[in-house]
Amino acid sequence: MTKNTFDVEDYLYRVKSFHGHLAPGVVIGGYMVHLARTNLPVGVLFDAVSETPACVPDAIQLLTPCTVGNGWLKIINLGRFALSLYDKYHGNGVRVFLDTGKLEQWPEIKAWFLKLKSRKEQNSEEILSQIKQAGVEICGARPVQIKPEFLKKRDKGKIAICSSCGEAYPLKDGSICLACQGSSPYVMP
Repeated sequence: MTKNTFDVEDYLYRVKSFHGHLAPGVVIGGYMVHLARTNLPVGVLFDAVSETPACVPDAIQLLTPCTVGNGWLKIINLGRFALSLYDKYHGNGVRVFLDTGKLEQWPEIKAWFLKLKSRKEQNSEEILSQIKQAGVEICGARPVQIKPEFLKKRDKGKIAICSSCGEAYPLKDGSICLACQGSSPYVMP
């Protein structure tokens, strides 16, 4: 994807490879990212916020340099199907969301998004067809200013070696690592 173009077929191929299938949320997310990027000044270094952990972060990671791993993508679960791209130093940017007020002429997208039909009743091909026809027209976009505390770089601080397991961890977590404090998702044999 470049500044003013969006190769839908290439993106769909990438979605299928990365996400595992052509999920409507990731496909719509691609149009959302495209709309956000076209509303940013050329050459601005930007970060991203996804307001949901589902689908939208994959679209951001596929179409921008913003990833969870490099810290340029923050997922703040507000339960809304929205994203923001913003100047990483000044915080001014654009928020894009799926605008439910624009879904009346797209009944399959509306039924999918608002869960008006069960998954069995949904027609995946028709949903995808409508998404491709609608493109960015089902999205809303608004300027945003990110709060200063969200612009700060994350810092692990000092690193220590856990006296219990022997692995490195951020010392700010305590005298032993979080896993050894009981926060591990694993059942150890």
